[in-house]
Amino acid sequence: MTDATPSPAAPAAADIEVIDVSRWYGNVVAVNGISFSIGAGITGLLGPNGAGKSTLIHMLSGFLRPSAGSVRVLGQPTWGNEHVYRQIGLVEAREAVYPFLTGREFVVLSARLHGLPRPEKAAARAIAIADLESVQDRPTGGYSKGMKQRIKIAAAVVHDPQVLLLDEPFSGADPSQRLRMMDILKGMAQQGKTILFSSHILEEVERLAENVLVIVGGRLAASGDFHAIRKLMTDRPHVFTVRSSDDRRLASALMNDPSVSGVELDSGAMRVRTSEFAAFTMAAPRVARAQAVTLFEVLPADESLESVFAYLVRR
Repeated sequence: MTDATPSPAAPAAADIEVIDVSRWYGNVVAVNGISFSIGAGITGLLGPNGAGKSTLIHMLSGFLRPSAGSVRVLGQPTWGNEHVYRQIGLVEAREAVYPFLTGREFVVLSARLHGLPRPEKAAARAIAIADLESVQDRPTGGYSKGMKQRIKIAAAVVHDPQVLLLDEPFSGADPSQRLRMMDILKGMAQQGKTILFSSHILEEVERLAENVLVIVGGRLAASGDFHAIRKLMTDRPHVFTVRSSDDRRLASALMNDPSVSGVELDSGAMRVRTSEFAAFTMAAPRVARAQAVTLFEVLPADESLESVFAYLVRR
């Protein structure tokens, strides 16, 4: 785990505690020695596809037994513990709705499965939270992707859980639907709920979560305040591919710019190394203009999420 961004002290009464947890399938390790604790508010679980996010959420929700370590929610182990299930709401990544049921019927069914004494009333409250009253009597098979995500949230909160786990909740939603779901989650966080949601999209986490867990290759790469980790990601070494009308002349001039740490000339392009992403993107056109060189292309060569997270792991 990176030590560049110190993790905040564990809350006095953490709602979620994960202690040296691993999960493997035969010879495949999906989660490897992860530890963290979080309390009320919204925490983002950020990582590329295949990083182990869904496996971790399934262990937190009690669907998977850890191969090693301890997973506790509200002070209780999650595996095989029906008492803690009543305090957890889960929104799966996959499309887990019955297309022949109306939205209201789907949420009422969830309320009945939780043994609530007044399932219709509980469903009405949850549907209002998800802002789906106007379509609650339509079959969910005709819902848009964003509406299906919101009805899944309604079903997950119908029993008023303290902990809400969401696996890629914004997948397939359009921008307005994303904003609406973010408002729903922020409102729940203001009520003291503990919310953990996974995403492979940096901007989603940035808009919603103050704290973040960064996971890659089954390991925890960084944890703590999102803005500090975001700065660490931005300030890492970068490589740009540059094409211009005169690469040699431009390369010579760029070497004198303080934002540039190295330049390599290759056939048809040059590669520029920098640890100051923003400074270089401003310097490149300025230097080219001063040298009367035309820029054809300035592209970051290593901006995939995988490369960002791998950098964090190597620190």
